[in-house]
Amino acid sequence: RQYHGHQDVITLENAYHGHVTSLIDISPYKFNQLGKDSKKEFVHVAPSPDIYRGKYREDHPDPASAYAEDVKKIIEETQKNGRKIAAFIAESMQSCGGQVIPPVGYFQKVAEYVRAVGGVFIADEVQVGFGRVGKHFWAFQLQGKDFVPDIVTMGKPIGNGHPMSCVVTTREIAESFGASGLEYFNTFGGNPVSCAIGLAVLEVIEKEDLQGNATRVGNYLLELLAEQKEKHPLVGDIRGVGLFIGVDLVKDQQSRTPATAEALHLIYKLKEHQILLSADGPHRNILKFKPPMCFTMEDAKHVVEIIDALLTEMEEATGMKTENNASTDAQCKMKVCSEFFKTLI
Repeated sequence: RQYHGHQDVITLENAYHGHVTSLIDISPYKFNQLGKDSKKEFVHVAPSPDIYRGKYREDHPDPASAYAEDVKKIIEETQKNGRKIAAFIAESMQSCGGQVIPPVGYFQKVAEYVRAVGGVFIADEVQVGFGRVGKHFWAFQLQGKDFVPDIVTMGKPIGNGHPMSCVVTTREIAESFGASGLEYFNTFGGNPVSCAIGLAVLEVIEKEDLQGNATRVGNYLLELLAEQKEKHPLVGDIRGVGLFIGVDLVKDQQSRTPATAEALHLIYKLKEHQILLSADGPHRNILKFKPPMCFTMEDAKHVVEIIDALLTEMEEATGMKTENNASTDAQCKMKVCSEFFKTLI
């Protein structure tokens, strides 16, 4: 806001960026829980670039451009109303929003539109940074080497449990903040203990090749989960990169109706096996895999074996067939399955 004096922020559907008031204001995942009048006037919500559940799906010829055009329309409408865009903010891959991986090229086009009107592009790497995606250290790099955000925010992983956060930006943007005359002060900012912890975490990531581990184990986990999609009608979509994976549970693979009750039942049953997963996304039907970076092949195999057994148990409890994903009988019985698990929860 200091950079060009603009006020408005564009965020994504189902986005979550933090729990202080200023961040709840730009987090639909949170402020929608407060009621229909909770969205502030300076906040504009763009469609989540979800090619499985969104308005432009995997069969669209260019979903990246289509979703970016929606952001452009928001900018144009905002300007017509005499308002100015300060920033566009997005997690490099949406986590609470349902493990959504933006189509390649989306960020580049959005950044072009936002920068053209004096705004900045903020990449939130709090959940997906520090090598979690495997092939890159930062998830925004999945968009291509020609894309660089104006601001990157990061947190949790930088301290591996120790409370730390960090903001990286350009000198020009940083100096515009200082030039405003508003001095930034933080009692614990840059303290030597936290800095030592942050450096130790980076050292372990490098020495133990945790980024490479994320690629190897993540690919193996994706393979195992893909087998479950072929085996179980409940599994609608498998998506992810490295150790950031989502399993979209559905009542019907054709209609993609969210299997919310089934997902919640599954995560509760997994706890009985000492496996902690969460069900996230706007419908709470996405199994969210974001394990520690030291997660192993054996861990991955164990988790999927338990999930396989529980899915089989759930299907058998309702008489569902698992031999044929396309079975009309199985899809019909899925409706019975949903009602059954709602009663359990």
